[in-house]
Amino acid sequence: MDKNRTEFVLDAWRAAWGNGEVDAFERILAPGYVRHTKSGDEDVEKLRQAINDSRAAFPDLVTEILQSVEQDDMVAIRWTSHGTHTGSFMGVPSTDRTVTVYGASFCRFADGLLAEEWVVWDPRELLSAMSILTVPHE
Repeated sequence: MDKNRTEFVLDAWRAAWGNGEVDAFERILAPGYVRHTKSGDEDVEKLRQAINDSRAAFPDLVTEILQSVEQDDMVAIRWTSHGTHTGSFMGVPSTDRTVTVYGASFCRFADGLLAEEWVVWDPRELLSAMSILTVPHE
């Protein structure tokens, strides 16, 4: 691996989430890769599906990396995504609303490859932006 871990994961992240190039992660994922989410553990196929589903519902999706930190075998990424909801997503038909969500991913590397990822984001923020529910401000 010529690049540091942060550059390695950010390049793949931008290509996959930003451009819909779902195979970009293939170059950096370790065998047995696991993505931990609120709804359970996912494999690379579920990751691919999440990217495809997101981009189908939000074809103008833009994901920006706000901050990244590398320490030992971990890379932490704070990100935001925004786009126009023009297709069904999470069971919600198109609202034609522009939405923005924020989240973070924590990536663990093993033998130079991404072995595990913990993803944290609040779907209520998305549903609120689509005017499906109201989230009180804290």
